[in-house]
Amino acid sequence: MMAGATSATAAAGAFAAGSTKPRGSASACPWVVAAGGRRRSGVVRCDAGGDAQAVAKAASIAALEQFKISADRYMKERSSIAVIGLSVHTAPVDMREKLAVAEELWPRAISELTSLNHIEEAAVLSTCNRMEIYVVALSWNRGIREVVDWMSKKSGIPASELREHLFMLRDSDATRHLFEVSSGLDSLVLGEGQILAQVKQVVRNGQNSGGLGKNIDRMFKDAITAGKRVRCETNISAGAVSVSSAAVELALMKLPKSECLSARMLLIGAGKMGKLVVKHLIAKGCTKVVVVNRSVERVDAIREEMKDIEIVYRPLTEMYEAAAEADVVFTSTASESLLFTKEHAEALPPISLAMGGVRLFVDISVPRNVGACVSDVEHARVYNVDDLKEVVEANKEDRLRKAMEAQTIISQELKRFEAWRDSLETVPTIKKLRSYADRIRASELEKCLTKIGEDNLNKKMRRSIEELSTGIVNKLLHGPLQHLRCDGSDSRTLDETLENMHALNRMFSLDTEKAVLEQKIKAKVEKTQS
Repeated sequence: MMAGATSATAAAGAFAAGSTKPRGSASACPWVVAAGGRRRSGVVRCDAGGDAQAVAKAASIAALEQFKISADRYMKERSSIAVIGLSVHTAPVDMREKLAVAEELWPRAISELTSLNHIEEAAVLSTCNRMEIYVVALSWNRGIREVVDWMSKKSGIPASELREHLFMLRDSDATRHLFEVSSGLDSLVLGEGQILAQVKQVVRNGQNSGGLGKNIDRMFKDAITAGKRVRCETNISAGAVSVSSAAVELALMKLPKSECLSARMLLIGAGKMGKLVVKHLIAKGCTKVVVVNRSVERVDAIREEMKDIEIVYRPLTEMYEAAAEADVVFTSTASESLLFTKEHAEALPPISLAMGGVRLFVDISVPRNVGACVSDVEHARVYNVDDLKEVVEANKEDRLRKAMEAQTIISQELKRFEAWRDSLETVPTIKKLRSYADRIRASELEKCLTKIGEDNLNKKMRRSIEELSTGIVNKLLHGPLQHLRCDGSDSRTLDETLENMHALNRMFSLDTEKAVLEQKIKAKVEKTQS
């Protein structure tokens, strides 16, 4: 993976608050892209309110107009698919939680991203193990810079720090990465199933908000297909565990073997991850768990589904009392603030020596629910999602073999997606050529009918002449149009198809590529003006 980024800074947590301005900072607008793509060194003060917005809008429009003037440079390459992000493999949890975007805010994030000058489409995949942004960019360099800028402003992470952990992938590499993510190959636990559900949620979310463009939508749907095939056609999920089961495994590893099944278990949060924690506690032989949640309904639903364990409900107001009676505390909530700090841990009573004398906090939330400083307390230890690597290192050789089997399927699905995307390249030329031929046909047909005279034609004769003209055009266009199709079903390469497209553009003066690009830029300008 390639590392690299450029960014501006803003406050941590600003996204959740709906602000891009640093908390406690001077009132200033972030820099805007000036004509030619270079950023201005000056900062526009926000005291004037509407004036500053007008200046920013004018600068954005100027940048797009400049891009339009230099369109010839960009016509030679189509819009790029890109993924920019970080994951459990490249960045620590404290950085991932600053960039995390709650699911209900994905549509807003997509809207902000697609409002950037050089971004056509966007999707956000934000989980406890990764935060990745998928985009279709009019210009690779300018688009990437704008997205990284956005990430930096939303997280408040300095550019130098973000640059060390960010990865960027382009076109087929970006698509393959998503297919691997959906198949569980990039997960902390190989083959885990929850990530496939999260990829599906991106599509559902996009459909409900109307935020996904056709390229991103098709790519995510094909990624879901790849993920399903990998799980059905290989045994990659056999013995695979989720983050929740790895958390249970880690907790039991840290307890004295003779006492692990009698440990007092507490779960805070009864969402999807919490429910899986209960499921895997049952699998390990635990018979009782206390669940703290805001409402009792979710706990009742878990209790109804899982009858092999005693589930005791405690309201959120009794969380610290419940923690005082627990040997192991699992936390899995969407809280953006810490539930347990060093002061909270110090106030809890000590654990019996039979249980090792240490209360275990296993935090599988991002943002984290338990502060790292809790481990400074003598009788407490904190483990978060990054610590689960200790569990998943087992059977590494077997995992690699399964991953190789999965790559064959991913390559097949990748080829299918790229053939579909390649076919889009020639669609504007096909439409323009068809329109050009139809205009000539209609014009010549009108001349012919005028010469014959309306009085000399009945309906059947008129229809026959029209069908004759249509048939001639269709037969003449059949050969050229066949050479504009590249769907992977024949030996014709994309390069050959694009050469045919360029030739037809020149021969018939269709000027398709420039027209398409200018249309996209015009749409961007109109969106900025509105």
